[in-house]
Amino acid sequence: MEYFKTIKLKDGRECVLRNGTEMDGNAVHEIFNLTHGQTDFLLSYPDENSMSASEEADFLKKKTESPNEIEIVAELDGRIVGTAGIECVGAKEKTKHRAELGIGIDKNYWGLGIGCAMLKACIECAVSAGYSQLELDVVSENERALSLYKKLGFVEYGRNPKGFRSRVSGWQPLVLMYLDLAK
Repeated sequence: MEYFKTIKLKDGRECVLRNGTEMDGNAVHEIFNLTHGQTDFLLSYPDENSMSASEEADFLKKKTESPNEIEIVAELDGRIVGTAGIECVGAKEKTKHRAELGIGIDKNYWGLGIGCAMLKACIECAVSAGYSQLELDVVSENERALSLYKKLGFVEYGRNPKGFRSRVSGWQPLVLMYLDLAK
């Protein structure tokens, strides 16, 4: 799936949102490791990254060629500062209407509007791909993310009290959220 859009950030700079390509393998690998080390709210730690830069390049190539999945990068001043993507929950008849969303942004660029723009891009891509529902899990203490997801129409449908087991803080409850795209 392909995507391209230029947005204006809160500080006046322009940021390009586009699908990641095979050429972005190294940069996406680096930003993944950076963002996963900057916050305890993401799924894994940098030392748990199971992909090499070349495997990341292959992953991005497959996403670009996919009709219903995408990995979007935020490029600012020639540097990738964040990623967001959608993936089909499952190919079976009963689950192929659902996509899951993931996002990570370099902490140095939080508060500029990149996250909101990337989420809107993912929603747009999910609708274009024909999904009926977009899903995500968020650590309950991540109030900024929760607020943004709610602002964009995501609804809480449950909680997992032991969703993550943090190396830093122990158990982290997860809020399970979805966005009805069929409205």
